[in-house]
Amino acid sequence: KEDLATLQRLQEEFSAELATLRGRVDALEARTAELEANQFSTTTKLRVEAIFVVSQAFVDKQADQNNNPNDNPNLDSNITFSNRVRLSLQSSFTGKDMLQTRLNAGNFTSLNTAVTGTPMTQLGYESTGTNNVTIDKLNYTFNLSEKIRVRIDATGGELNENVNVFNPDFASSGSGALSRYGRFSPIYRQAGDGTGITVNVNPQGALTLSAAYYATGRNNAANPADGSGLFDGNNTIFGQLAFRPSKSFNVGLAYARTYQGAGNNLFGSTGSSFANRPFGGNTRTEADNYGLQLSLNPSAKVTLGGWVGYTTANAVTAPTNRDADMFYWGTTLALKDFGREGNTLGLVFGQPPKVTGGCGGITKEASTSYHLEGLYKMKVSDNILITPGLLVIFNPEHNDNNDTIYVGTLRTTFSF
Repeated sequence: KEDLATLQRLQEEFSAELATLRGRVDALEARTAELEANQFSTTTKLRVEAIFVVSQAFVDKQADQNNNPNDNPNLDSNITFSNRVRLSLQSSFTGKDMLQTRLNAGNFTSLNTAVTGTPMTQLGYESTGTNNVTIDKLNYTFNLSEKIRVRIDATGGELNENVNVFNPDFASSGSGALSRYGRFSPIYRQAGDGTGITVNVNPQGALTLSAAYYATGRNNAANPADGSGLFDGNNTIFGQLAFRPSKSFNVGLAYARTYQGAGNNLFGSTGSSFANRPFGGNTRTEADNYGLQLSLNPSAKVTLGGWVGYTTANAVTAPTNRDADMFYWGTTLALKDFGREGNTLGLVFGQPPKVTGGCGGITKEASTSYHLEGLYKMKVSDNILITPGLLVIFNPEHNDNNDTIYVGTLRTTFSF
């Protein structure tokens, strides 16, 4: 009785506060019911990324591969303003799976061979077109077991999204490096825009095994048309061993066996034109690609990364006695919270893919190009990132007769 009396006294004393709490609970219940009735989906989330870019290339003449700089075409470059928008629908049915359907639209004019004379100047977020909306990705990811994760790409498959590329601060096209080459090693561009499957196996905490098969021309049954079918056309067989003994050190060995038909592009438009098509654009080509990648965190605010790659290619189309060897490397540095919390200063330096030797008329490229990139990611808010930067290509097309090319860029990324 004494306790009941005390409780009644407290109830009367705090009657106003209790009434306020009841009102708040009722309001929350009403808002929750409204959200449940009008929510987009119980299984699907919408992710949006919009990029606005101002850029310009600075050089008097386009790059080429001959030794006479006087006959290089003039480059009359203008400042451009371009955009890219991506809407990603991410659906989960079990909580451990993911069905992704991504819509993409953009209006970039690529800063590659047609503009500067070399693919070395291509930016990492270009999406050409006239803002036509397309489904550029459709994939499903699920767990086969606790240690095996599988991803099936129906279209738009890219190795860099399915396996570790050891370049966490620069890998993203929307918030990473400004250049195409600076995002990650070219070995992860071997699958192209393909259809296939990736399997990641994590037998123990420090070790991850990855295997993948991808093909283009997968929905074309025409035979023997080059690039047709899931197994008869352009394809990539990929494998990687990643070892992470601690949070501060991560290293990986990767291998890719590729077959490409007419229109081949061995390094996904990174490196010189000759390295991408050493036997010409209409020659069917087989290639073995080897890569070593690593990432090192000496402190929480400093990340060092790098990659080195070697490729041997041979011509399948007559004359078939042609071989080419290609080599490339890159290094990256990211300084987090530089100048302000949330901001990142980034540097990328390396040598894009270069033909270093061969046989059957294939000779090494005379000089060496160097890729230098500086950028500063400024976090305005959780949803807005502004990234100014400068890309410098020394001896473009691995030809010291070409002038140094400068590309200035200002990228603004909205994401929610």
